[in-house]
Order: sequence, then structure tokens, then C-alpha cells
Amino acid sequence: MKETNSLLLPRRNENPEFGSGSVFFVGNATVLIRYAGFTILTDPNFLHAGDHVHLGYGLTSVRRTDPAVEIDDLPSLDFVLLSHLHGDHFDRVAERKLNKATPILSTRHATSYLDKVGFTRTHPLKTWEAIEVRKGKATLNLTAMPGTHGPGPLGAVLPPVMGSMLDFADGEGGTRLRMYISGDTLIHDRLREIPRRFPDVDLALLHLGGTRVLGIMVTMDAEQGVEAMRIVDPRTAIPIHYNDYEAFKSPLDDFKQAVNEASLEDRVHYMSHGDTYEFEVPGVGTGV
Repeated sequence: MKETNSLLLPRRNENPEFGSGSVFFVGNATVLIRYAGFTILTDPNFLHAGDHVHLGYGLTSVRRTDPAVEIDDLPSLDFVLLSHLHGDHFDRVAERKLNKATPILSTRHATSYLDKVGFTRTHPLKTWEAIEVRKGKATLNLTAMPGTHGPGPLGAVLPPVMGSMLDFADGEGGTRLRMYISGDTLIHDRLREIPRRFPDVDLALLHLGGTRVLGIMVTMDAEQGVEAMRIVDPRTAIPIHYNDYEAFKSPLDDFKQAVNEASLEDRVHYMSHGDTYEFEVPGVGTGV
């Protein structure tokens, strides 16, 4: 489909609420973000405990948890933000039940597949490429962040992955909230470019789990999660993507211990499935 660096949402949004917002944790890397009149779903995964997810090359993993809500119970979505095309991030339930006209922002690898299965409003992004999403009197400038899903040769056979930086702006163009979502990435050199281009991150959602494929780690474990916090330097970090699949080998308790050892516990908010994190944004440049 035709590429565009802007997305105009048809729903009204004349008086967006910039003072507060929320993150609802569905499970795995699936969250529902509500802020400034936007409703955004990330990495839709609605399989249940005991279901198998296919990771490619004949590899599977069993889900240990249930999603906090069913896909049919979601509110109206403005768009879906998909870090990459993997079965535990965009599953067969999402492919079957999501409205095919729902805008989806993701990697070109993912959008090429989604186009083929009938989704009509996909927007591929390359690393550091931005898209302006406008809804009434609020604007979201979303930029694809660098990510690498596997080391060396393994990275070449895993799906390309992107993180995301979400800058929510008011009608005057002032950024009111800056949110980083890591995607399924390991620590790598390009992450260090993020704070140079995007300082003052208010909130970061970190994909953890220490996922291992053929014994090789392909998502951040506890120690890498703490390093990501030090690199991106968010005011508040929320760990997600942990404990949900058998392939996850670094439990949340390991991250909690590493955070405490790094004396960063005052900058982390922990969520269980079904929890909502409500945050306040009193003014431009203030933290959450």
C-alpha cells in the first residue's frame, strides 16, 4: 500500500486530557495505553494458558498465563503498535478477530504479512523513521527505535524488531509525555543513540523475560533490563513481557533483585496482569 508519514484518525478529540493517562497490562507484551484521547494497543497476544505459540523453524512455546481481558472486550482502538511479527506478539486470535481496518504501525517485515492477510491500513517504519498520528487537537509523533532480537547469525533468522518512542504533543506542539517501548531487543550499541536523540523519557515499558531460543538469549534478562534503564534513563520504568511463556528463563523476581541491587527501586513500577498504572502529567516537562 502507499507509504505515508502521517495518519489522521477520524474520531473527535476536541479536549484531549494531557494531565493524566493510564497503562493497562493485558499480559506478555500486550498493554492498552490511554492518553491525550488516544487508545493504543501494543503487541496483541490473546492466547490462553496451555496454548502453543509458533516461533518459526518448527520451534514452539507454551503459554503459562491467561490474558487479563479477551480481545472481544477491548475498547475502540485508534491503532495497534506492533514491535515485530512473532506468534507471542501478534497471534492467531488477533489475526482473526481484529478489525482489518485498524491501523497497524510496525516493521516492513510485519506489515508485508499483514497486508497479505487482509489488513488495509498498515504503516511500515524503518529505524529512526517517524510517523505523525493526529487525532483532533492532539498529536502523537511516533518514531521507530533500534532493536535486535538475537546475537550474530541468530539475529538474521529472527523477525526484525523495532522499539518505539511516543511523543504526545498538544496543539501548540509542546511535548507533554515521552514514552519508550523497548520491543523484544537485547542490549546493543545502537541503543546508546536513543538518549542523545530522545532525552527526558517519562515512562519506559521494557520487554524482559530472558527468552531463550535453542539456548541463546533473545530478549533482555534482569541484568540487561537494568542496563536498559541506565541507558534510556526513564523517570519511571515498567517491566512487561515476563513469566508468560515457557521460553522465558529470567523471572520477574530476578529483575526486582537486580533493580534493588542497582538502587533503582524508586524508579520502577511493577504490574500484574489486569493491573492499571494511572499516571499524572501536571505540565510540560514533568515526570510520571
